[in-house]
Amino acid sequence: MTAEPLSDSLPRVLVLWCPDWPVVAARQHEKLPADAPLVLTEKGLVFAASASARTEGITRGLRLREAQSRFPGLIDRAYDPALDSRAFEPVIAGVEELIPGVQLLRPGMCAVRVRGAAQYYGGEKAAALTVIDRVNEIAASDARVGIADALFTAVHAARNTVGAEPRSRSGRARLVPVGKSAEFLAPLPIAVLDEPQIATLLIKLGISTLGDFAQLGHTDVRTRFGELGARLHSLAGGRDPQAFIARTPPLDLDVVIDFEPALDRVDQVAFGVRSRADDFIEALVRAQLVATAIRIELDSESGEIAERVWLHPRSFSASDVVDRVRWQVQGSSLIEAGLSSGISRVRIVPETVDAIGNHETGLWGSGLEPRIHHGLSRVQSMLGHGAVLMPTVQGGRTLQSRQQLTAWGDRSMGKRSAQRPWPGALPAPLPGTVFSSRHAVHVFAHDGSTVSVDDRGHVAAPPARFATSDSRSRTLTAWAGPWPLAERWWEAESSGRSWRFQAVDDTGCAWLLVLDDGGWWAEARYD
Repeated sequence: MTAEPLSDSLPRVLVLWCPDWPVVAARQHEKLPADAPLVLTEKGLVFAASASARTEGITRGLRLREAQSRFPGLIDRAYDPALDSRAFEPVIAGVEELIPGVQLLRPGMCAVRVRGAAQYYGGEKAAALTVIDRVNEIAASDARVGIADALFTAVHAARNTVGAEPRSRSGRARLVPVGKSAEFLAPLPIAVLDEPQIATLLIKLGISTLGDFAQLGHTDVRTRFGELGARLHSLAGGRDPQAFIARTPPLDLDVVIDFEPALDRVDQVAFGVRSRADDFIEALVRAQLVATAIRIELDSESGEIAERVWLHPRSFSASDVVDRVRWQVQGSSLIEAGLSSGISRVRIVPETVDAIGNHETGLWGSGLEPRIHHGLSRVQSMLGHGAVLMPTVQGGRTLQSRQQLTAWGDRSMGKRSAQRPWPGALPAPLPGTVFSSRHAVHVFAHDGSTVSVDDRGHVAAPPARFATSDSRSRTLTAWAGPWPLAERWWEAESSGRSWRFQAVDDTGCAWLLVLDDGGWWAEARYD
């Protein structure tokens, strides 16, 4: 059985790889030193760890608490994929200045065809070192480059620079000679194909390296493993069926306003931004776009940066942009935002854009919603960003925890999904009125004694009436319960177990009553 013949038409590809890019991006964003023991976490597990953290035995997939026990001085931050992409954009722009036609593989890795660059810079090695030097200037990272006949091979050539002359500049680039891709890939383990099911099966068949896999007949592999197996077989033999697609450089729609001297008054900053906000919106319109989210960065005179992403329920106008700048400055008061001096620069970036055709007003208008939006935005502009709030529902077991108030125009950022199962949550129908703060009440039995519940959930006596703080007494005609609720019982600061009752008074009004260590409470009313 022979492998599929290698095509001579494969283009030479240069792959740039920035190791530990999520850590590099987060470290630069947080302004941490290069040797900081930083880990990024996702769902309570370590997603990425810095080199100094890995020396302490911290690896990807480790639970955060286990990682902290191994190294108490660990710095942990939540993994933000948007930060990865945003931080890598200047790197892509820097590579495009040297070699046009960059293809983004993922944040931290991109590819470009190297033929023209090799002729311009005097060879593939010179082009690779030029790219490395430029990227290290921009991102202060340990950039690596691999060059080969195909994309897959070039990726692993870049990865195989680790450990080879780490202090040598030339050792950061790995060139696979023309036609030698299969020879270079042959000793690599089958696991680098990143398809665990097929890799496990191949290992059981005694095929542990890419070279072993490439020796199989291409037709036989397709018959046994299907199209996916055929594609992996091509990769193992140094043939990458993936087409090279260079990205179209995005339009530069950012607006930067510099202040000299620096400003420390809200009205001055807002006035200075006003004219450029019009330019910002006009540039979006010319590109047939609207912004549904913008990022505003405030630079202080001392070099500090405070940034925030603002969302909009429809799309931003120039006045909306000015309002967001003013709210960000006014709400932070410069000091709370971490800025110890006046503002020297404001940068406005369209974080999320959409086609303008999706936001056009209908022929006869779009009804009540625009008037509501205009009115609420007007009140918000006069009273501040947090003056107009929208209620949203998130997950939780208590009525209070299920409520979330979000500023008008912002998307709900609740971390608890309402779709998850919440054992112990109050079933439907839910009360119509949930009190912002629980009202203290007293619940009595027929003989006037206070009603209590023991640890087994047995009610000492049937509830007969209850009195509110204004001493108004109500007779109970029906009641149900108790239903226990014990959240985070394993924590010392837990509030303990509580018991919920539903009761109807003599006026026909239904109540949700709660008994906990603090006594009886009226939490909501069924209207």
